[in-house]
Amino acid sequence: MEKKTPLYECHVQSKGKIVPFAGYLLPVQYETGVIVEHMAVRTAAGLFDVSHMGEVLIKGKDALQNIQKLVTNDCSKMYDGQVKYSPMCNETGGVVDDLLVYRISSEEYLLVINAANRYKDVKWMEQHITGELELKDISDDVAQIALQGPKSEEILRKVTDEENIPSKYYSFVRSGLVAGVLCLISKTGYTGEDGFELYCKPEDVQVLWNALLEAGKEEGIIPCGLGARDTLRLEAGMPLYGHEMDDTISPLEIGLGFAVKMEKEDFIGKDGILSRGEVKRTRVGIKILGRGIAREKCPIYAEDQMIGETTSGTHCPYLGYPVAMAIVDSKYSSAGTKVTVEVRGRKIEAEIIDLPFYKKEKAK
Repeated sequence: MEKKTPLYECHVQSKGKIVPFAGYLLPVQYETGVIVEHMAVRTAAGLFDVSHMGEVLIKGKDALQNIQKLVTNDCSKMYDGQVKYSPMCNETGGVVDDLLVYRISSEEYLLVINAANRYKDVKWMEQHITGELELKDISDDVAQIALQGPKSEEILRKVTDEENIPSKYYSFVRSGLVAGVLCLISKTGYTGEDGFELYCKPEDVQVLWNALLEAGKEEGIIPCGLGARDTLRLEAGMPLYGHEMDDTISPLEIGLGFAVKMEKEDFIGKDGILSRGEVKRTRVGIKILGRGIAREKCPIYAEDQMIGETTSGTHCPYLGYPVAMAIVDSKYSSAGTKVTVEVRGRKIEAEIIDLPFYKKEKAK
């Protein structure tokens, strides 16, 4: 039976369309609809309930040594208050999950993991940790809200003091009051926009949710569901576990080489990645030129031969055309390569384009 997040009643009151997702009942959209929610995040601000995400605390003398073994990125030079993205691999170099590492101190780290992988990930970590440390799954004791969009900071400033707002992307303030609620405030997100993710106690999250919606009325903030979260991350070219990555796919095949530090002494999956040899397939962006929308698992052809398949696809509300991400034979991965995508038995014209599809403009 699915769980309810602490914001469930807020979603019902706001007429959210509730669906089961990763073991929870969550809004896929509100009455406004996915397109309006998507555009609000691109042009103003949107508020997401992401309390279903998993959180794991690792603390103790050997915490860093174990983090270094579990993840592919190098966390040895992180500072207190820094966040780092990393895949976590199995022995064969496939991806167990992708996660965020928060350094609280040299002996305490918070790992934020995908909701659908929570129990699998915790079990994996427990099986591979050694030495003096404590690993604790604190997911049920944490609620999380994502405030995303170009006006996020403007809204946040109305309900917290300046010192509680992280200045750098991928940094966080461990304890700050936001609308009177004690939060961990993180400058991170999964939409391709500026924004923040706020972690607090489940019993406090409704106060925080309502305060942010009230504070952002002038700026045009609206609550957003899973539908917009997916179209936003796809438009921003961000991979999703279970689509662009899984236990068989190497992070190097999906463009995550920046988070795989092969020069690190060792990590689980290093030998597996090395033994795979040269990368022969690559994650690419595809722009659909013909009529139709390619979802996942649509075969892709070039020169009458199948070269791969789509992993995610949608119509991008902001860009105004349909796109897909795909894993294809590296020989055909150059931008401009003409391909066809088979959608329900019909071949549609398309071309390979660079990722991300959408990139926010940098402030001048």
